[in-house]
Amino acid sequence: MSKNCLFCKIVKGEIPAAKVFESETVLGFKDINPSAPIHVLFISKTHTNDISELSIDPTALSDLFSSLTEYATTIPELKDGYRLIINKGPRGGQSVFHTHIHLLGGKQMQGF
Repeated sequence: MSKNCLFCKIVKGEIPAAKVFESETVLGFKDINPSAPIHVLFISKTHTNDISELSIDPTALSDLFSSLTEYATTIPELKDGYRLIINKGPRGGQSVFHTHIHLLGGKQMQGF
């Protein structure tokens, strides 16, 4: 855990979040500024700054993706598809430096 990390504070329960998924290693919660009808952030409960750091631990990476997939299969609006976004670094649009994946869906997604 990182002392000043927003997402670590959510994991510790110091900051409230609208949780939609939780396992021993992964937390999923609604984005406070959604870009789609369904916009959930999935994070590893262990702090890493970005996807490059997390990818060093294949088990943590696998847990994150399998948790996201498990959740998505329970949401009827995601049956026909959804979008995943991982931002890395300031130039990649990352604003919270705790590895996270955006799951967006519930509407027809447009091109990039």
